Amino acid sequence: MRVWRCQCVGLMVLLSLGVMSSVSDAQDKPRSEQGPVASEQNWQIGSTPSYSSGNFGTNTTSSFFYAPLSIRRLFRDGDVTLIIPFVTAMTDGRTTLVGGNAVRIDDNSGGNSGPGGGGGADDNGCSGKGQSGSGSNRTCGTTSRTAGQKVTTSGLGDIILRGRYYLVDEKDWIPLIAVTGRLKLPTASASQGLGTGEMDEGVGMEASKRLGDRWITFLDGGFNVIGRPQGLNLRNQWWYDAGVGYYVTNNLLGSVYFEEYRSLVSGRQNIRDVFFAMNYKASSAWRFTGGVTAGVSNGAPDYGISVGTSYRF
Repeated sequence: MRVWRCQCVGLMVLLSLGVMSSVSDAQDKPRSEQGPVASEQNWQIGSTPSYSSGNFGTNTTSSFFYAPLSIRRLFRDGDVTLIIPFVTAMTDGRTTLVGGNAVRIDDNSGGNSGPGGGGGADDNGCSGKGQSGSGSNRTCGTTSRTAGQKVTTSGLGDIILRGRYYLVDEKDWIPLIAVTGRLKLPTASASQGLGTGEMDEGVGMEASKRLGDRWITFLDGGFNVIGRPQGLNLRNQWWYDAGVGYYVTNNLLGSVYFEEYRSLVSGRQNIRDVFFAMNYKASSAWRFTGGVTAGVSNGAPDYGISVGTSYRF
């Protein structure tokens, strides 16, 4: 099965890089410019650090600082992006980063409901790699910590390759439509609570439509095949977001999105949040972004903030 997955992923990446004039990620928000870019701008480099905090369905607050360096190759019909992140995590291991998003990965089978699930209270136990039994003797997620034992660690996060290819150009009542693909390489330390230590792959589609001179709508969705660390039965993940944006000026876009991601753990609430974003195009080269996330489910972060910049050349 693992060999088959690797072959399929390799084929997907080769097709993406070969045919594509290319691919990116539907979660690359805020997006102020839709469609092909000017041919003289072939590269973009940038970073949008973010901080998120919440209990993510546990009874312990976890916090994550995610600082990605993104290198993007722009083509006439799309783009390919390599993301190399630096991560700092303060967590007991039940929550970690998967594809840059903080999610609960520990199933806590001693009490699979409570505030984050569907029936009883969280018993503070962890079910993790190579463990059995219940309560504080169990490890949390992919770490050797016990529930509530928060540790701060830093290091390289999971490197992500993602891309986008425009299928349909916007005209009249037809929206702009693109297909997307992503590959997460397990370069983050699982034992330090910075990732799962497994490879993930995903595909999706994104669409946008201008409504008059000022308004724009977005609808994105996709499916991620999640790698399963030993001892953890993580589910594959569907996701979607829908949003609307308003151009305050020709170069300043404000937007709001509702996002939902399927929980990786059976019986836990899906991740649902509202994302508010601002995107400012200072010049043909420089762009500035900022965003605020407000969680609306127990599986989501309580809040998150991000700010960043990018340079095209």
